[in-house]
Parts: sequence; C-alpha cells; structure tokens
Amino acid sequence: MPDKDNRPHHRAVPSGRLSRLSGFGRLAGGIAGGMLAEGTRRLTSGEIPKLEDMIMTPGNAMRLAERLSHLRGAAMKLGQMISMDAGDMLPPELSNILASLRDNANFMPTRQLDKVLIAEWGPDWRKQFRRFEPRPIAAASIGQVHRAVTNDDRTLAIKVQYPGIRDSIDADVDNVATLLRVSGMLPKELDFDPLLKAAKEQLHEEADYHREGEQLQRFATLLADRPEFVVPTLDKELTRERILAMSFEPGVPIESLETETQEIRNKVTAQIIELVGRELFEFGVMQTDPNFANYRYQPETGRIVLLDFGATRDVSPQIASSYRGLLVAGLAGDGDAVREESVRAGFVNPVAVERHRERIDTIIEVILAEMTQPDVFDFGDRAFVSALRDEGMAIAADKSSWHLPPPETLFIQRKVSGTALLGARLKAKVDVRSIVTDILAANPEPVK
Repeated sequence: MPDKDNRPHHRAVPSGRLSRLSGFGRLAGGIAGGMLAEGTRRLTSGEIPKLEDMIMTPGNAMRLAERLSHLRGAAMKLGQMISMDAGDMLPPELSNILASLRDNANFMPTRQLDKVLIAEWGPDWRKQFRRFEPRPIAAASIGQVHRAVTNDDRTLAIKVQYPGIRDSIDADVDNVATLLRVSGMLPKELDFDPLLKAAKEQLHEEADYHREGEQLQRFATLLADRPEFVVPTLDKELTRERILAMSFEPGVPIESLETETQEIRNKVTAQIIELVGRELFEFGVMQTDPNFANYRYQPETGRIVLLDFGATRDVSPQIASSYRGLLVAGLAGDGDAVREESVRAGFVNPVAVERHRERIDTIIEVILAEMTQPDVFDFGDRAFVSALRDEGMAIAADKSSWHLPPPETLFIQRKVSGTALLGARLKAKVDVRSIVTDILAANPEPVK
C-alpha cells in the first residue's frame, strides 16, 4: 500500500503457502473486526445495520487494499479486478481506496530481488549491464519492472516476477473467493466455479513470461501498420521463466492527459476504442487487462505505448458474433433485437427478462439513447449511469434473476468497460458510432 506521500515502499513478498494463508487470516480477522465496530456504531446510533453496509466501509476497503498489496500475486490481481469491474457501482470513497491497487504495489527488498535474478541469470548477472536500477519504475500484482542499460548501450525494461507467485495462484483465488463468500459479497445461489476456473487459467498465463513475450511479438506484428501505437521489442536472450526483458519505451501515464487539450484527449481515446474494436473483430485476439498503467503516452510524438500482454486471450468467432449482433441491433436502435441478442449471448438471464421485462427495457432504452445520438459521445457526462444503476440494483434484488455470463465474455467485457472508464477519466468526446460502424464494415462476419 502506498505510504502517506503516495509512494510505494519495499516489502518482502510472502512466498510460502503458510505465510500467504496467514496473510488471508489476518485480512479476514481485520474485516471481521471492522464489521463488528461498524455494526456497534450503527446500533448505538439507533440504526439496524445491514450486512452489506458493515462490510463495504472505507475502513474495510483500506484493510483489503493494504493486505492484498502486501500479498501481491493473484490476490492483488483479483482486488484490481474488483476495483475496475465495480466501476460506478461502488461509493466514490470505496472506489478510490481500491483504485490504489491499480497504481502501485509494494516492491521487493533488494536482497529478495537479487535472489530471483541470481536464480534466473546466474551469480554474475550484473556483468550483462552497464547499469541496473535497483528501485523499480513500476510494481504490480505479479512482478515489478526495472530500467537497465546493457553493455551495448540498449535501455531495457526488465520485468521480474515475485517469488512463489506462480505456485500460489490457485490457493489465492480460492482464498479470495472464500473470503468474499463468507463476507456475503458473493451470493451462495450462483455457481462461481466456472469463473474461478477461468480466472486461475488466465492468471497462470499471466505468470508465464515466455508466453507473454510471444504475445508481445504477436501484437507488434498486428500493429506494424499503425504508427500511432508503440509495442516494446522483446529481448529473447535475457528473457527467462521469471524475467521478461524488452525495450524501454518512455512515456507519461495515460491519466495525465486529463490536463491536456480536448483535442488530444479525444484523439487518444478514439484510437484506443478503435484498437479494442480491431482486437475483437479483426485480430481475433485481445489484451483483456484494462488497467490504466498498461498505457503510456509520448507527448513528443503523440504515440500510445502499449504494455503488459500477459492477459492476452484469443477471441472465439462465436463471441465476436455475439458482440456483432448486439452492436448491429444497438446501432439500428432496435430494442427488441438488443434484448434477444443479450439473452442469446448469455449476457442476460431469460428469467430476468420474464420477471423484469419493463426494467430491462428501460435499461436498453437508456443505452440506445446514448448509442444512437447523432453527435459525439461525451464520456464525461455520466448522468445516464445512475439510471442504469437503479434499474440494475432493483433487478439484482431478485435472486432468481442472478446470472453469470460465459467467462470469456466477462474478460472481454472488462476491457470494454475499462476503456469506457478511461474515456470518462479523460472526459473525452468521441464519435463512437462511426468508429464501430467502420470496423464492422471492414470486418464482415464470415459466411457460415
């Protein structure tokens, strides 16, 4: 967890099974204590406390963020997912606390870092570099990144995986799921096993640095004709099982563009939206992690640097077809078709349509009103979100309507939603309708 001056500090990564399990135990105990204190406070104030109000307090969110930041690995990654996916559904103070997980993690002490580097590069690893900066330039859930200069004067970004992370993935996912179930944040009526299985598979893929290097090269080829994007160059000779070496590409955080001109914010957001569309309908492969830290911007060139390809997933023709059907119906303003396509794609439970047809139609109307407006879409105008939230929460109160879409769809939807959140952060105004229409026209559905 960042300290008071908002800078992360070094903290050893718990790499053993018992040490990580102990970390979850302390987290559960802290949250339980926070719930008891909040319940007591509400009772003494004359309120009848609700479980969800006692769980989702700023104090418990702070405990969750601090402990997950310490554990790192799959535990922290799932916390990041919660903070991104919850979007506008969480109160701002809770969202801001959990958002700290997306910015910076604690980093390894030098002794622990050196142990990993010796294991991967050998005891004389320093001889390969003119300079290796011991303090990381970035620290995330699975690894931290260092800047280094080789003997032949190439500046590299070296991603070093935290020790024990790969072996802890399955247990971490199960422990977080258990914690959420016990707290009441996951409904018992839903079968989360397929989603947990998919989450474990993806996290194992993210921890495979050889695979990430292949995906990095794959995107470099796919975007070779698009100079507005920069993809780092893989250094195969220095890449190992727990080390990913690539060219260092300078840039500023993408969020810093919120102080730039409207024109720049609009252009960058439009380029990223178009990229997501091409991933879905043209490339057949998508980098599904929408974390803002995966984008950098080069003010001197106006180019966008793309980082972190660990969460890259192939997009099946069936899923692409489902999104195409939804978009075509939405662009046509056909509410009935949108409802039908939503059910067919597995986005909406048929029971929910049967029991809450009016509310679902209201949600569709709100979305269509935004999709079909002739002018640019103003991502900074979030007035419609409250209407979606109110209707959605009303439907969610009916347990028989609960439903989980296919896991592959959820990963793609994370990228779509995260892109919209970035647009909102930059208050961009983009002609989304034209972008989507052009991409669909350039990539017609194959004849079956």
